[in-house]
Amino acid sequence: MKKLICSAALAALACGFAAPASADQCFGTCGTLGANGVVTAPPTGGSYQYVSTYKGANGVASLDLANGLETTGSLYVSDSFSASPGEILQFYFNYVTSDGGRTSTGSYPDYAWVALRPTNGGDDILLFTARTITGGGDTVPGFNMPALADGVTLSPSTTPIIPGAPTWSPLGVNGVLLGQQGSDGSSSGACWGGVNGGCGYTGWISMEYSFTIANPEMYTLVFGVTNVATLAVPDDTGYQSGLAFAGVTVREGGGGGGATVPEPATMLLFGAGLLGLAGVYQRRKN
Repeated sequence: MKKLICSAALAALACGFAAPASADQCFGTCGTLGANGVVTAPPTGGSYQYVSTYKGANGVASLDLANGLETTGSLYVSDSFSASPGEILQFYFNYVTSDGGRTSTGSYPDYAWVALRPTNGGDDILLFTARTITGGGDTVPGFNMPALADGVTLSPSTTPIIPGAPTWSPLGVNGVLLGQQGSDGSSSGACWGGVNGGCGYTGWISMEYSFTIANPEMYTLVFGVTNVATLAVPDDTGYQSGLAFAGVTVREGGGGGGATVPEPATMLLFGAGLLGLAGVYQRRKN
């Protein structure tokens, strides 16, 4: 069994190229927090990491699912790590959004996703999706998003939004993560579409993935979240969404084959605004 280690700074993956064995990097806004507002401490206890659309970079977390209407987002790429046949990757997520959900008339369906990326240039392995939605539908897995990879188990398997304006504010009093974006780049904590507008949070969700590879391989984990606009307002970057994650581990499989080794207490993440990012991030077709 082994520990997934996330360390200093990466210099690749801005435009979907294969990653060498390397350290982690953030494009846009990433960070580390303890329990805050509607985001409680994760099941593993302690702190969690997050990516946020707040002050995100243009296009970096787009999966091209909204006819080119994805705007600002953030992308975190972990340090590379090895995995062997039969081992199990596990971690926890909490998707939080203040934007309006998908309706019959459109709206602003922000989304988040996580993928395993083989460092040898193979296809991404999609592990998790979430998307803002109204009308009582499930937020996880995300509607009209690519199917998750075989071997993925979510617990619970489907998750609706817990309604209400989120109060998660990891960027401080003058820079709330979620809500209507003001002229100074801050947010008000408001919910687009009112209480029933698709705003809220999912609570913590467990993801497990069983490696079915034939030989040991190297991977990175890629976490993304993006704003989605509409044809009427194609440059919209207001009303933010975020993805919290914690407890990233790789353990032996086989039903009781050893205890999980926890990740370091915090991953070293770059804060915000990586300058000079060229082009739009494109995920390889799965």
